[in-house]
Amino acid sequence: MKISTETISLNTSGFCDTINLTPQVLAIVSKSKITDGLVTVFCPGSTGSVTTIEYESGALQDLKDAIERIVPSDLPYEHNHRWEDGNGFSHVRAALMKPSLTIPLVKGRPMLGTWQQIVFLDFDNRGRHREILVQIIGD
Repeated sequence: MKISTETISLNTSGFCDTINLTPQVLAIVSKSKITDGLVTVFCPGSTGSVTTIEYESGALQDLKDAIERIVPSDLPYEHNHRWEDGNGFSHVRAALMKPSLTIPLVKGRPMLGTWQQIVFLDFDNRGRHREILVQIIGD
């Protein structure tokens, strides 16, 4: 059993900024020389999420619109009353969407669908610097 851990550094613009991580994750997988196992992509912090989606402008906009309908940014949130930072909605969105994604790795390839891409969603109300953890476990 081998373990390989690397990070992806990125800067976001907030407000559901969606960044395609697939090329970086594939490069990290290739570099690891692990061919069978699991790839976990994790976002430390409380206002971001990692998921998969067809990385196409229509699908991306549909996801943003759905997230806004589920957790509207313009509602009053208790977090905002306590911290006065206006990003209560981003914490709720991240809790619902989850901070990590685990993908099976078979014969050196993450098992993604034809159009599926690994993305980071930044729900905060301002841009941030993020360090995304990619850990590969296997043989």
